[in-house]
Amino acid sequence: MTKSLSTRIFIGLFSGLILGTIIQYVLGDISLFSNDLIELASAVGTMFVNLIMMMVVPLVFVSIVCGVLELKDLKSFGRLGGKTFGFYIINTLVAIFAALSVALLLKPGLGVDMSGGSGVEITATELPNLLQLLVNIVPSNPVSAFTSGNMLQVIFMALLIGGVIKSMSGSLPLLEQGFQQANKLMMKLISVVMQLAPYGVFALMLKLGATLEASLFLSVIEYLVVILALLLLWIFVVYPFAVSLFTPISAKEFRAKTQEQILFSLSTASSNATIPVTMRTLTEKLGVKRAVAGFGVPLGATMNMGGVSIYITIAIFFVANSFGAPIAMEQLPALLFSIFLLSVGAGGVPGGGMVMIGVLIHQMGLPVEAFVIVAALDRLIDMVLTSCNVVGDTAVLTIVDATEKEHELEHTADPVQGLPAENR
Repeated sequence: MTKSLSTRIFIGLFSGLILGTIIQYVLGDISLFSNDLIELASAVGTMFVNLIMMMVVPLVFVSIVCGVLELKDLKSFGRLGGKTFGFYIINTLVAIFAALSVALLLKPGLGVDMSGGSGVEITATELPNLLQLLVNIVPSNPVSAFTSGNMLQVIFMALLIGGVIKSMSGSLPLLEQGFQQANKLMMKLISVVMQLAPYGVFALMLKLGATLEASLFLSVIEYLVVILALLLLWIFVVYPFAVSLFTPISAKEFRAKTQEQILFSLSTASSNATIPVTMRTLTEKLGVKRAVAGFGVPLGATMNMGGVSIYITIAIFFVANSFGAPIAMEQLPALLFSIFLLSVGAGGVPGGGMVMIGVLIHQMGLPVEAFVIVAALDRLIDMVLTSCNVVGDTAVLTIVDATEKEHELEHTADPVQGLPAENR
């Protein structure tokens, strides 16, 4: 059934894109197609994404609580959390430095004139304050955290509640059973909604195909090729190779089992909306423990942004070069730190990376017109970078799960002596 669903999503994605392109270039003069059908597709696509997003917050909350409850003890939780967080940070830093090396080597944007564009308003104008980011993790109003979909606050509350229940050593069995039943309910809901995925993906891609401007892409083809090539390299080579290096899963097997996840994230361009599919991929296809997936997937959708890191780095070099203001070597340390903070703060929603590029454009004193090309091309790039982000989550958590299993094997009782490994 899973393979059948992947195939249907694939068909929906490409048939929608092809039909949308036909509407733009062949049927554009017919109002029924160019207006009515596109509006209908937009409405259907929006409803589908909203349906997925409706489940994300309760899924994240329940999954994390259940993940903590399934751990052997709170010490395991501390080890798992530190390891997951550390791997995510390493992944983001590696992506930034790889993109920086490519940007310094290829110098994207040289020879491209962006001075003729019209202004686009940049709503965010300040770099994120790290201390304030940490302070805001603790919600003053839990209801507001749920209604606004603030993932960091939801994660904090789930970890706190799960940890407290776990510390009470099974004295609240009904509450534990309630969370477990709620988790089963969420998994069933996801299965039901995913059956609608081919139709939602078709509608989303039909609108995209009908509104893309091919002439704009041709004028900045180098910029597009550099970013997309790096993102695809990370998705299909770097992450699968890393998984094959640290786990028993081969690169080919990893690529095959993340196919559905890649196709879904391409259409939604949202890490948060892809959370249910990422959870399914990890637990049902890759055999990752629910405790690892339940804790790591929501955290990864919030802060593991390898794709966004690549996008922001290449884009800011492109903008600076195309406006005749290349970035000097002495500016690199501050710029890289800013890119790191912006990548973590981008959020798992469509357009998050574009907003962060706007922040950097403002901070570097570049004209607001520099934002025009970035904004125009963002939808196409955002699709692929989202796939890079979610596959990165999957790769990191598959590796974390493998290390956790190795740790458990090292600490299991000796079958002959009956003693833990560390006491032998």
